[in-house]
Amino acid sequence: MSEAVRPGYWLSGQNFTSQPLAELWQHWHLKVESHDFTHALAQGWVEVLEYQQRLKLTIDSQILPGQYYRFWMPDHAEADTDTGWKLLWQHPELMAVHKPADLPVSRTTRNLFDTLISRVRRETPYSDAHLLHRLDAETSGIMLLANESHYDRKWKKRLERLLARKIYLALVDGQPHWQQLDYRCWLAERSGSAIRSKVYVVGEGEQPPQDDDLIKPKSAQTIFTVLAKQGAQALIACELKTGRRHQIRAQLAHLGLPIVGDKTYHHNGLYYLKRIGAELGPADWAVLHSRHQLLHAWQIELDLYGEAIRLADPYLSEQWPEWVKNHIGDIHL
Repeated sequence: MSEAVRPGYWLSGQNFTSQPLAELWQHWHLKVESHDFTHALAQGWVEVLEYQQRLKLTIDSQILPGQYYRFWMPDHAEADTDTGWKLLWQHPELMAVHKPADLPVSRTTRNLFDTLISRVRRETPYSDAHLLHRLDAETSGIMLLANESHYDRKWKKRLERLLARKIYLALVDGQPHWQQLDYRCWLAERSGSAIRSKVYVVGEGEQPPQDDDLIKPKSAQTIFTVLAKQGAQALIACELKTGRRHQIRAQLAHLGLPIVGDKTYHHNGLYYLKRIGAELGPADWAVLHSRHQLLHAWQIELDLYGEAIRLADPYLSEQWPEWVKNHIGDIHL
């Protein structure tokens, strides 16, 4: 059927086990609204492809390993996003993948199926994969997943030991006066903040600050290293020593080096607040210099059964300037 005839969404995936097509259809449709499978076949809402050829289907059809499916979900909509995730590394228990910028890691109010975890479950044999950690929707880069729920329970208990090192890339507006900085501070939300999710640097002392409007101050440490400078911008490697929400973004903004494209921590949050009421347009992107924040989870080091495994994600979006892509090359910190 033509997608223009009725608003809706084509859910696609690859099949890895033999199963009744009707069961697979119901599995995905029950997440939105159940539709009769016989009616769906008659309407052309079910497609199965093998070697790029559409197969003839009946209510008793089996879907086989290696075949692809497309299910039409009438009246369902998903926000546009980059679904081009990539597998970077694989182990019997774990996998590392590239998450594109703007792809949410899990279900949101605007995306139920176009999320990293839903795509991985539909496009790999690991239909029970789990996220071991998270990235902001606009942050790109390397993510670690457990292949099955059993391994998720196992590794989440020891995640800090498993993820022995995490290094991000950030492109910032401004020129640091230092080459390397071991920055330690306290981060907290403020009860009166216009942006509820925003965190602030609220102190740099040994003890947490005492202030009635601060919500649970937490210590944060990042080692920042300048990799290159060009014009009024700098490329900085950010090695996390703690894992606080928005840690890198809040710290760099506090240091006078806001991340390019960051709608929350750059320009006093103007574009975050503006986007609540209206879509941003070309004039806004021209000021922000990027449609998403230029923060990328670049390298990790795993301590996997005593073996050090270093992994890197070289895939930067087209929003990153070419001089950055040319500079990072084969650098491994």
